[in-house]
Amino acid sequence: MISRAQARVSEPHKKRTDWANLRRLLPYLWAYRGRILLALACLILAKVATVAVPLVLKQIVDQFDVDDVMLKLPLALLLTYGALRLSTALFSELRDVLFARARFHAVRSMSADVLAHLHRLSMRFHLDRRTGSISRDLERGTQSLSSLSNYFIFIVIPTVFEITLVMAILFSSYAIHFAVITLGTVMFYILFTALVTNWRMHYRHTANQLDSEAHSQAVDSLMNYETVKYFNNEEYEVKRYASTLSRWEHALVKSTVTMSLLNFGQASIIAIGVTLIMMFAADGVVRGEMTIGDLVLVNALMLQLFVPMNMLGIVYRQITYALADMDLLTRLLNEKPEVKDKQGAQQLDVQQGAVEFEHVAFSYNPDRVILRDISMRIPSGQKIAVVGPSGAGKSTIARLLFRFYETTGGRVLIDGQDIAAATQDSLRQQIGMVPQETVLFNNSIRFNIEYARPGATEAEIQEAIQIAQLDNLITQLPEGMDTVVGERGLKLSGGELQRVAIARAILKKPKILIFDEATSSLDSDTEVALMKSIRAAASGVTSLIIAHRLSTIVDADCIYVLEAGCVVEQGSHAQLLAKAGLYSRLWNLQQSKQEHKES
Repeated sequence: MISRAQARVSEPHKKRTDWANLRRLLPYLWAYRGRILLALACLILAKVATVAVPLVLKQIVDQFDVDDVMLKLPLALLLTYGALRLSTALFSELRDVLFARARFHAVRSMSADVLAHLHRLSMRFHLDRRTGSISRDLERGTQSLSSLSNYFIFIVIPTVFEITLVMAILFSSYAIHFAVITLGTVMFYILFTALVTNWRMHYRHTANQLDSEAHSQAVDSLMNYETVKYFNNEEYEVKRYASTLSRWEHALVKSTVTMSLLNFGQASIIAIGVTLIMMFAADGVVRGEMTIGDLVLVNALMLQLFVPMNMLGIVYRQITYALADMDLLTRLLNEKPEVKDKQGAQQLDVQQGAVEFEHVAFSYNPDRVILRDISMRIPSGQKIAVVGPSGAGKSTIARLLFRFYETTGGRVLIDGQDIAAATQDSLRQQIGMVPQETVLFNNSIRFNIEYARPGATEAEIQEAIQIAQLDNLITQLPEGMDTVVGERGLKLSGGELQRVAIARAILKKPKILIFDEATSSLDSDTEVALMKSIRAAASGVTSLIIAHRLSTIVDADCIYVLEAGCVVEQGSHAQLLAKAGLYSRLWNLQQSKQEHKES
């Protein structure tokens, strides 16, 4: 099944805006407009030399068409013929060299812009996305920029220019029917190619969609390798993947069959045009109206047109495919971030790190309210905890503080400043996060810690490692800090992952630290050891602990108890136990479970 959000960017547009998409490409090429103009000049010179070759060939043939027994070798014409051939190759290669920088720079710039745009998109988009399909659309879309610029500069424009030159020669030097037949062949060829290609594009669209879907399934399957193993579903995953590939294969077979039909039709049109031209040329020679050189010239011009004409047919299909791929990319670029900096947004000035939720409400959609009139204060330097049953909205509070979503009511303040009026970048610079499930880059431990603040000194990195009590682990590893942690950090245990996350958060040196159920998936012994690291990390900074296990927050300055999106209790651990309310019930339940395990 493909999610609705994924369908928005993976299904081909039935009503594409190709011209708008092409206009969007121009700024990426415009940076190297000087090189492009020089490349076009070389293109024109190459085509002039190409079309001039048959003209010189006609003169050479006519030199031999004499009655003299002794023939004179037309050396100057032969040298000119060779020079024109060499000029064609020279200017074509110069065109390629000049345009290469512009083409690859455009691809690099667009790829970087798309990745930056994806990072700007809001949490909701990334929760709905399918990484495999998005990466495939990104790959094809950026490649389409290179393809389109390549096709137009190297094939479309040269071919149109060459056809124009040939038509000018035929109109000016020969009977009108030669030009009419040539023009008719070209026009009918283009019309036939366009109609058949548009008809068969459905199969290409389907193949592209299925290719993205299969790629996404493969990526999901490999990313969930352990889950597949747990449930013994290797065969199921392969069958699911193979089923999608089977439909992809069927679509591509139809695409190939219809392409053969198109190729045969194109060849037939060109063959008919060349045959008619040769019949009229031969008749002209017989009548004495044309020389043998004229016959060779007309034939050479038509055969010379055959190659770019045939290429033009292939390129039309490729341009259509590239436009479809480009459309997927532009639709991705048209996705609007849900959370944006307001016009005139200011840098957040954080001195104390005091946080306040002021009558905050939030819902993912109107029929799913998550938070209702939440008011809570986290004074500077204090440790505040948020607890409650699953689904009470605890993690949503952290996401709102990071401004991954906008509140639907109320305000979130830091040092008295509404975070909605500040830039997202300045806000997130002040907050560190230790999530429930730490996901690391498939790189070294050093890279993952230093990721919090690239360029940090070795002393600062070592300090963060010691506070997180990660130094013992590192000394035991053969490669130490250079140990690669594997995909998503799977080579490390849960406790080790969390220590890396704590070290990373400490190195960031934030004014506010959030621990989002950082120990909920760990065993009791690891939890106890890790809590020492958490306490050390939280020392001296404002900290918010979202907890499932209440034993981890008994020393919190204040505990807020959530239920159904509302604050139902607040106070210290002792005060909440004395109230004998929801907190007390949760505490007693967890204590009895712990006693049962120990017995």
